[in-house]
Amino acid sequence: MNRGTTSLVASFRYAGTGLAHLLRTQRNARLELAIGALAVALGAWLGLTGPEWAVLAVTIALVLILEGLNTALELAVDLASPERNPIAKAAKDVSAGMVLVAALASIAVGAAIFLPHLVR
Repeated sequence: MNRGTTSLVASFRYAGTGLAHLLRTQRNARLELAIGALAVALGAWLGLTGPEWAVLAVTIALVLILEGLNTALELAVDLASPERNPIAKAAKDVSAGMVLVAALASIAVGAAIFLPHLVR
């Protein structure tokens, strides 16, 4: 393999290691992934349209991406400020709050997608 290909392979390996760390250490990420999988199963059962699948996929991805970013920020803040610090706490709280906003929005998106199919 040439250097560019090796670098690409290494990048995918690092990404996989990061995803594994997230799922191994973060209960909320595992819960969000499980809920996302249930939403996909429900979508398959209900026969979602193409646009509905697209919105569902982006919504699930958004929640998982924000959970990963929240975890990365918490790890970086803990490394930079191992002692209790109100600014470090605020950074972590804001990040967690954004995950909550995405999770609540995903409930609204799920209701908008699934309820019309379920009440027919």
